[in-house]
Amino acid sequence: MDAEQNRWFKCYISIPSNFMQPETEILIIGGGLAGLTAALHLNKLGIHVTLIEKDTYPHHKVCGEYISNEVLPYFKWLGLHTEDLNPTSISDLLFTSLSGKSIQTALPLGGFGLSRYTIDHYLYNELIKRNIKVIHERVVQIDFANDQFMVETTNSTYIAPYVIGSYGKRSAIDVKLNRNFINKQSPYLAVKAHYKADFPDHVVSLHNFEGGYCGLSKVENNKLNICYLADYNSFKKHKNIVAYQEKILYKNKHLKNIFEQAEIIFDAPLTISQISFETKEPVYKHILMIGDTAGLIHPLCGNGMAMAIHSAQLLSVLLHQKIKGKITSRAALEENYTSQWNREFKTRLKMGRVLSALLRNNKLEGFAMNTLTRIPFLLKQIIKQTHGKPINIPQ
Repeated sequence: MDAEQNRWFKCYISIPSNFMQPETEILIIGGGLAGLTAALHLNKLGIHVTLIEKDTYPHHKVCGEYISNEVLPYFKWLGLHTEDLNPTSISDLLFTSLSGKSIQTALPLGGFGLSRYTIDHYLYNELIKRNIKVIHERVVQIDFANDQFMVETTNSTYIAPYVIGSYGKRSAIDVKLNRNFINKQSPYLAVKAHYKADFPDHVVSLHNFEGGYCGLSKVENNKLNICYLADYNSFKKHKNIVAYQEKILYKNKHLKNIFEQAEIIFDAPLTISQISFETKEPVYKHILMIGDTAGLIHPLCGNGMAMAIHSAQLLSVLLHQKIKGKITSRAALEENYTSQWNREFKTRLKMGRVLSALLRNNKLEGFAMNTLTRIPFLLKQIIKQTHGKPINIPQ
């Protein structure tokens, strides 16, 4: 027995038998879009799933809240009816530059707007209806030995053969795991709030400003979601969020017009710092990562929610194959998932980084806008590079 196995064994035998929870086939850490979707998928296939989420529902999250229609066939297969949540129907993308130029085009698939407050709560309620176990605790340690995991929370310890990591963009778990990206400083801060404003329901808009990008789209109940990514070093030079918006975002005349007539609904905007777009691993220390935990696309690509949902579908299909014996080893499962994840998302993530670098350069931004204005077909090609096809219904 090596040192790591010995450590695990000592922890295992030191826990009283009445403290141990029943085994679950799959333990999901994190109850965001990806984690909730994976739980529903695996449960539909008859697999015993337990989900651990530190927060209770409903709650707001920093997010663009636009979902590509590529998820709709998959949602139908899962028995989900998001149309009952009164989402907005979105058909067009509007992009504006710092210089004031704008271009608008139809989205190839279109999409819909739903707040994370609403859709996460809806998916959570579906878990409860389907008797999927949800535990509201904070995970503090994950260990792997003897081909299974021991996951410690603030109150208990859980044993499972497979663990799915779906705990978001950045977490204390990443620090514990010593993931590569966590040790690199990120210059980004994100800010989000809902507003009352006159804004077209069918448009998702993206506005470039000095050091960042701002996305706007309607969600349910005629609320306008405004979410922007900012350079932290620039942001901290200002007294507060309002001062930053007036001094920096207002330089884009389109943003200025929107903010000046918008009335905030939240008590205060939500913020999250240290957002990293560094390359992450879809599998790390045998934990199978989905959603933002596996990789985060730049907000200017506007497709993070659909990617999170799609990653849950990819992994759920493979886990089902492994449990049924069609995939013969853990190594083969991890290799298959890494390969499929890279095939579906690696190019999109790379395109996001390229577009970000392009638009942060004022000269290149001007050249790009002039080119897109003259050749609007190129914008649709860029959109296709950051969006997927309709998600196949699993067989």
